[in-house]
Parts: sequence; C-alpha cells; structure tokens
Amino acid sequence: MGQAQGQPARSARCIALVGPYLSGKTTLLEAILARTGAVKRQGTVGAGNTVGDASDEARHHGMSVELNAATIEFLGDTFTFLDCPGSIEFQADAANVLAACDAAVVVCEPDAKKVPALQLILKQLEDQGIPHFLFLNKIDKAEARVRDIVPMLQPASTVPLVLRQVPIWESGIVTGFIDLALERAHVYREHAPSEVIDIPDALSSREQEARFSMLEQLADYDDELMEQLLEDVPPPRDKVFDDLATDLREGMICPVLLGSADNGNGIVRLLKALRHEAPFADAAAERLGVADATSCAFVMKTIHTPHAGKLSLARVFAGTFSDGDAVYGGEADERIAGTFDVLGQEAVKRGPAKPGDTVAFGRLESVKTGDTLSAEKGAVASIARSAVPEPVFGLALAAKDKKDEVKLTTGLAKIIEEDPSISIAHDQDMSQMVLWGQGEMHLRVALERLIRKYGAAAETYPRQIPYKETIRKSVEVRGRHKKQSGGHGQFGDVVLAIKPQPRGEGFSFSETITGGVVPKNYIPSVEHGVQDYLHSGPLGFPVVDVAVCLTDGSYHSVDSSDMAFRQAGRLAMSEGLPQCQPVLLEPIMAVEIAVPSEATPRINSIVSSHRGQILGFDARSGWPGWDVVQAHIPEAEIQNLIVELRSATAGVGTFQAKLDHLAELVGKAADQVLSHRSDRAA
Repeated sequence: MGQAQGQPARSARCIALVGPYLSGKTTLLEAILARTGAVKRQGTVGAGNTVGDASDEARHHGMSVELNAATIEFLGDTFTFLDCPGSIEFQADAANVLAACDAAVVVCEPDAKKVPALQLILKQLEDQGIPHFLFLNKIDKAEARVRDIVPMLQPASTVPLVLRQVPIWESGIVTGFIDLALERAHVYREHAPSEVIDIPDALSSREQEARFSMLEQLADYDDELMEQLLEDVPPPRDKVFDDLATDLREGMICPVLLGSADNGNGIVRLLKALRHEAPFADAAAERLGVADATSCAFVMKTIHTPHAGKLSLARVFAGTFSDGDAVYGGEADERIAGTFDVLGQEAVKRGPAKPGDTVAFGRLESVKTGDTLSAEKGAVASIARSAVPEPVFGLALAAKDKKDEVKLTTGLAKIIEEDPSISIAHDQDMSQMVLWGQGEMHLRVALERLIRKYGAAAETYPRQIPYKETIRKSVEVRGRHKKQSGGHGQFGDVVLAIKPQPRGEGFSFSETITGGVVPKNYIPSVEHGVQDYLHSGPLGFPVVDVAVCLTDGSYHSVDSSDMAFRQAGRLAMSEGLPQCQPVLLEPIMAVEIAVPSEATPRINSIVSSHRGQILGFDARSGWPGWDVVQAHIPEAEIQNLIVELRSATAGVGTFQAKLDHLAELVGKAADQVLSHRSDRAA
C-alpha cells in the first residue's frame, strides 16, 4: 500500500511493546531486531544475550525490570520500539512512555489466567486513546483454537478484538498463517521471511468464515461496507485496508495478529501492519495537545549511564534538536550535550533529531522525566505528566557503613530520577528513612542497582509503625522542682489536673489559677514542660488525646524561673500519667483493594487474617469484572499485604491506604509491641 491521501510526510514512529509478565515482549523485540538486520543473530532471554533486558538485575531475575529502547529501519521507515516491563511492580516505567507513542503492540499468550493482567494494560491504552495491536504470541504452544482464544481474551478489551490471521496447522504444529485482509497464505521458513502459497483447500471455508467475521466487525463502523456485505459484493482490498487503518487509529478496534517470537514467526507481517496502519507523530501530537507547537520534545525516561552520564530519552514532536542547542522547559535552561540513538544499553551518537524521532539527549542535568522541552525560550508547550502510582510497599533503610551515607542519598536520588514510582520518606519522629515502591521485587531491584551502579550498600528492616498512647482515667498531681546549689536556686511548683479526651481531639492545655499562685509569665513554661513529656509517655510513645489544666501551685520571688516551672510541669506529668491507665493506640488505615471479581472471596479471608474489618465491596467503576473491597486494617498488618494480594490475583491486585483513626491495642499484640520497644531502648 502507498501513502494515504492527505497523509503528512512519513516520519519516524515510536511503538511501545507492552503486555503481561512473561508474555514474550523482550523476545519479540529481539526477533524484530534479527528480522530487520539490527542484530546478526536472535538472542534469547535464557541465554542472557538479548539487546533488551541486558542489565545485571534483569538477567539475574529473568524478567524486564526497566524500559529498553531500540531503533530499527524497515523498508525505508524508522521505528523505535520501547520494550516495557510486564510485571505490575515495574509498569509505572511505561506510563510516560505510552503517552508519547504512536501505537502499542500488546503481547499476550493464549492463556485465560492472563486475562486480568491483559485488561490492566488494555485499559491504560484505551484511557489514553493509544492505537494498539494485539500480538498473540506463542501460538505454536496454544492448546485451544484461535476461534476460541479470541472470545476468551475479549473481556479484557472494551473494543472488538478483530482477528486478522488464522493459523495453518499440520500434525499439531503451526506451519504458517492465512492473512484475512490480503487473502494470502504464508508458510514459515526458518531464519527467513515466510513464503506465500495458495490457500489450502482444506482451509478455504475456514478462511472465508473468518474473513467474513472480520469484515462484519469493520462494517459496524462503515455503512458502505455493510451494504456491500449485504449484497454479497466483495469489497475492494484497498477499502478493507483503509477501514482497518482508520478503525485502529480511531480506537474502534484492536487488530489481532499471530506469531511466535521465539521462532521469529509472524514478525514481518506485524512490521508491515505497523508500517501501513500505525499513525505518525502528528496524531500523537494532536492527542497530547501540542499539534501547534513549533518546537517540542517530551522526556519519556531518564537514564544514568556510566559513560555518557545522564541521558534524557525524548520523543520529538516539532522542531529540530541538535548537539549544543539550548533547551527550555526544565528547572533551568540547558544545552544538549549530544543526541543519541539507543539500542538496549548502548547509546550511539547521531545527527539532529527531527519530528517523530525518539532520541536520547545528553547531560540535561535539571531535566526530569515528564518534562516538555522547547528550543524556543518562552514557548514551551506543556504535555501533561502521567500520575505516579501510590506506593504499596515500604522498607526502612540506612547505609551499611556510616561513611557511605552521602553515597547512599546521592544514589537513591538518581534511582528515583530514573523511576519516579520509587520515593523516599524521612520520618523524623520515628528516626527512620523509608524507601517506598510498588512491591517487594521493585525495591529489591532498586537496592541491587544501588550497589552495582553507585557502590552504596544499604541495610533494610521493617519500618517502624507510628504507635501512640493515651489515658483512660483522670488524676490530679503535684510537680515540684526545687534545687539549691549556692547563689540563686531553682523553684517551681504546680498542680495539674490530667484527664482523657475523646479520640481525635488531640492535646489541650488550660489554667484556672487564682490569686497569682503561679505568675502569668510562667504559665507558658508549664505548658512547654507538659508537652516535653508528651513526646514519650509511660509506654514510650507519643501521647495524644489528653487535656491538662493548671489548677494550683506556688513560686519563689528569687528562685523561680521559666526553666524551673518547665521542669515542674514535666515532673508532674511523669508522676501523673502512669496513674492514668495508659493504653497503646495503633493507626488503623482505610484500605481500598482493587481485584478481579473472581478473587474477591480470597481477599475477604486475607483481610481477616491481617486483623482487618471488611466494610463492604462494590463493582469497580469502569472496570468490568473487577471489584473494590473497602476495609479497615491496622497499619502494622499492611507491610506484606501487597505480596499476598498479588499472589491471590495472578499479580494484578493492588490497594490504596490512608490513615483513618487510632484504635486501642490490648492483649498479646500490645505486649509484643511494648516488648519490641523495650528491646530497642535497651
């Protein structure tokens, strides 16, 4: 097919490879590189010799843990493929990438268990309006017929999955496919393009049935095609392709192609479909609201390399960006220190970047992932950043060696630049630094990278829970601070009425002093002394929901001072609070758990096992086949909740949590907390 009428000049395209964990995205990228001559021989993930997943962490764990990019030439067109991790823990890496892509290839397996994970990805693409193909990988290992597989996968997509090919089977082996749009049969050839043959007679009726089904789906959006079908008029081939391309670009269908990335089958057909049907950068610019920009590049990913330094992987939508050009839109005005093509871990210097190109800009130190850059000062068109997902797993950490503390914080800052879904929280009250992320494996990989790239080893341990304590009964107590050591002494004497307050009321201080027994100017010091003690009460935790009233006292005209009355207030609290039946309070979180409906019964038992209380559940809005479970769960029980949720939901469950209230903790659970506190104090 030639260039469609009215189509702009061809430009380089950017295609995301996405799909559930272990669906074969990295293998597909390798097959594409081999088929287009970008690599001499197709590597395998098992052998650890692929262009993608080349980092030590990816090869050690046998999975994609970061974005991989590769630019190739195919029949005179340039494509940059972005291989995105499939595990939900690493999918945030793809959020900004997807926005700037022209289309996506969703790699999936013929496996019903993967439908929820597939739905996660398809919904993200549908919500952003990104055209996408489905590449049904591992077709050679399918145990069901394609006519059954596509309906099985359909619940994952809100738009029709339109089958474009049917496989040719011989003795239980897939030997080729029939292209329903071209009405041609292709037989696979090892290490070579497939060979066109006549459609076997035995498959003719199946081909006609599948083709008619495809045309019927296209006719839902084309009245002329519908009339042709009703009148048994064969539609022109060009019209079929035009409808396929239009419906794809407008998000009305998701074409389904077949193949085996391991064997290099179906790769050229996929590339040809992308070449003829995927839109160009102008469509993405329109979608992102920068169609009128004269200069615009969107930073999709930040990469810190040992040799080239910081690289900003960017998609150019307008204008030209060259080595040495000034760019605007980051925190500071900077100059590009080289433009690079990226092939896996390698960055190769290239010439100016033009509209459509996906390149890496060198050493833009103030530029972050999600920034929109312009070569024109004051004319930066802004592209909306993707929301960073809420963290679900946290670990407290500290440098193994004190002398490495600066190295640790510097390395963490660079890792967070590369992956904004990782964050650091400094909790001064608990004296801990907490590393937050999307799961246990997510943080494990970050810590491994921290050692490898920045030489900073960290010790990790479960984060401390911010317990509080309060009191159950009232008491009146005197606190007297008296000290004489030559010269002026110290004297402060107060009587405090201490009583509990309703939960959530906090701390209040008042006074009912009469007759000046405690001079007005010393009353604030008494309050300060009271608050000093409340930082760590009788049980060793901050005290909340307490009312203190200064009712009486005495002073000395020479020896009294602010410090003396502050000490008196503290002494009164230290004597009085242990008499008030102190009780431990634990934070209770309001938790919203999102899971496929079939997993909801398992979630109920998981919540109960974490001392949680189910509040109810409902259908997840906009997510057919999913539920949202509302629950109250103690914060102490949430540490490994995500691990159990993922295990119970084939890796797709997630949750959000926020502090709801404090509740009394008694019995064995309270004894364990107090014992642990005593051990730490010792």
